[in-house]
Formats: sequence, C-alpha cells, structure tokens
Amino acid sequence: MFLRSHLRDGGRVPASVQPYFFLSYAHTPRFGAGGPDPDMWVERLFRDLCSHVMALTDLPAGAEAGFMDREIRSGEGWSERLGAALATCRVFVPLFSPRYFASEMCGKEWYAFAQRAIHQGALSNQPAEAIVPALWVPVPPSQLPGPAERLQFNHNTFGERYVTDGLYGLIKLRGYAEQYERAVYELAKRIVRVAETVRLEPVRPLDYRGVPSAFGPTGSSPARTLHVTVAAASRHDLPDGRSPEYYGDNALEWNPYHPVAQRPIAYVAEDLVKNLNYQTSVGSFDDEAGHYDSKQPPTRPEILIVDRWVVEDEHRRQRLAAFDQESRPWVNVVVPWNRYDHQSRAKEIELAQRLEETLPVKMGQGRAACRAAANGVANMETLGQILPQVVEAAAQQFLRHAQVYLPAGSTHTERPRLLGPMGMSGPPAPPRVPFPPDTFGGHNDGNDSNDTDRGDADDSES
Repeated sequence: MFLRSHLRDGGRVPASVQPYFFLSYAHTPRFGAGGPDPDMWVERLFRDLCSHVMALTDLPAGAEAGFMDREIRSGEGWSERLGAALATCRVFVPLFSPRYFASEMCGKEWYAFAQRAIHQGALSNQPAEAIVPALWVPVPPSQLPGPAERLQFNHNTFGERYVTDGLYGLIKLRGYAEQYERAVYELAKRIVRVAETVRLEPVRPLDYRGVPSAFGPTGSSPARTLHVTVAAASRHDLPDGRSPEYYGDNALEWNPYHPVAQRPIAYVAEDLVKNLNYQTSVGSFDDEAGHYDSKQPPTRPEILIVDRWVVEDEHRRQRLAAFDQESRPWVNVVVPWNRYDHQSRAKEIELAQRLEETLPVKMGQGRAACRAAANGVANMETLGQILPQVVEAAAQQFLRHAQVYLPAGSTHTERPRLLGPMGMSGPPAPPRVPFPPDTFGGHNDGNDSNDTDRGDADDSES
C-alpha cells in the first residue's frame, strides 16, 4: 500500500523499498499431491542471484535485492504487490522456457514492465531496455514471441553448457556445479550493469489483472501484423500561425507531446503495438492516400493517428473525408491532443468540430475506448493505456472482414461430417471462420451485419 499511495501522490519511492530485479518465471505444476515442489530449483537460483547482487552493489542492509512471485497469485493483494514490484524494480529477468511463453501470467508481467521502458524511451528518445533474459530451459528461436525475439542479448557469454542445457540442466545434473556458478554470477553481473546503465524510473503501478499479455492470446499466430498510419503535416507545410516545434521533415516526425516527450508519436505507437506481439509497419497518410481499394478484403488491422491540425489543409481534409466514406471498420483512429500546447488549446473546439465533420464514421465507430481515443488522448501515459484496447478492436474487425482461405484442393465451405455408429450423419458442422477465433484475442461472433460497427453488445460500457 505504501508503494501505491506514494507513487499516486507523485512522490519518489525510496530506493530501500524498490526491488533491484524482478524474477519472472512460469510455475511448474506438481506431479501429484504431496510431491516435491518443482519450483524449489527456481528458489535456489533466486537466492543465489540475490546474494551476488548484494555483493556487487552498495544496496543497504534490508533492501530488496530481488522480487519473485512465489505463491501469492492466489493470496489476498497479489495483484497490488505484483503491480508495485513491476512499477519500481530496476531490471526484469524472465526465465525462458516453453512453459514461460505459454503462460498468460508471465506475458502480463513482461507487458507491464516493458510499458515502463517504452514510456521512458518516449520521454528521452533514448533506448531504455532493462530486460535481462535467462535460459531456464533452451527455447528454439522459432518459438519465441516477437518481444523476446527482438531482444539483443548474447547468451554465449554465460558458458557453452548453459546455452545447451539452460540453468535447469546445470542445477539438476551432477558434475555441472562449476558451470552453474559461473552462469549465475555472469547473470548477476549483467543485471547490475543494466540497472546502473539504464536507470529506469519508477512509475504508477498498473492494475496487473487488466493488462494484456506481451505474448498475444494463447494459440495466436506468430505472424500477426498491424499497420500504423500518421496523418499530419511536416514543418514545411504548416497552416499559418502553427508553430513548427511539434513537427519534423515528414509526418512520421510529428511529436504532439513536445516538450515532455522527445520521441515522435509514430515510433512510440510502433513500440506499444510491438509489445502486444505484432509485427508492425509505419507509414504516412500523405504517401498512402489513394492506394486504398475498398473492394479488396483487408490484409491487416490498422491504426490511423491523426493530428487535428490537418483539417486546416483543405487538400488533406478532403482526402480524409473520402477515406472516411470507405467501409473500413478494421481501421481505428487515435487523436493525440496535448492540452499544454497553447496553440492547440486555443483552437480546440474549432479543430475538434471540423475533424468530427471530416471523419464522422471513424469518430463514432467501435467500442467506448475507440471513441475515447478518437476524441483526444491527453498524454503519453494515457496513450499507453488506451492503445491496446484500440488495437484489439481493430483486430476483431479485421477477423470479421478478412478473406476466407480454404485448404488447398477444397471445393466446399462445410467441414466433412463423420458417420455415427449407425451410419447416420451427425449434426451439420458450424460455418467456417476466416481464422481461428482467438488468433487476435477475444471472441469472433461472426456478426457482419453492419460494416461500420458501432460496437459489440459489450462495447457500450463507458
């Protein structure tokens, strides 16, 4: 409770109550009632890491060298304790294994910590990578989700046997005690080096139960893609009276949250979407307008980030209006709006009204979160909270409207029916859907009666 109230009040959390590192691992089920706890080997690793970190740093006596979620997931207040630890720890240490990447809990932990690094990177425009992975069990690169695959990390420095057997193999197999000690010591040194170099700042804790998984929904496709388009001017073609300090040489360099943020909004959004296990591309609306074909099925969900000031340019406004008339419910709009930008604040009512007249369909479609995102996102923190919901809604609509691909050689759309023991066919098979319902998360009810889709039945919540 201290961590939560202290951060909520805007204060700094004393270093003595911040865990130095967070050890994230997938709990292994027991083989039977009363059997040995398979996680005792993780406990040993955790103790060894804490001992090394204390020896390698000047942490005061009583400081938390590390945090590990032992058995608090079923206890009272577990979400608050996890959220506080993830919001204040300096380094995140995931224990790679096939079970780890199949765990929704572990994906949530990864996502919550990675959001901190993305947020700090947006403020400073400097990389803030503070994830130090460890191999508990070796995982083939082809099985790694996008966020893990993109990590630039060399495991070979921890020893050859560590790479082939992982820490679990070293700790369990006789004769590898020396290799285990070396690997753990090297891991501890890497943790300390990253913590001292990156200096990740504490943030307000997230509600751990409500965050998505960085690994995507269980069973999701490894090739999920999403496109981010930015509709904004460059510093060379701004309307009269608009300051160029928020703009760059092209639309992708637009930075609406200047001077608090230093990173352009296009690349912050790209990082946020990648943290949801998407392969992401970014483009300018100026370059892509006119290349859309409403008669073709979509190939990916999309997010359109719009600067309200674009409605001051009549040519861009007309192209946005034409785009709005196309039926594209898999494209959701996000409108960043910095209330500390005095020029924008002075014209807020006028620009907001003109944008709503230009994009009436897009501004009113979809879930409550989508409509809120289209009506103005006030700051970088709010963007990080709302964008995952907007992405999920776009992905749901993509599933509804994507083209159906039948297996090679198939000439019908119904699944074959099996004959029962009496030679009678069973009930008719359900209709096919374009992709598995959980490919992009959530459900797919197949209701395609309204392409503009003002929201599912459960989307009316505010």
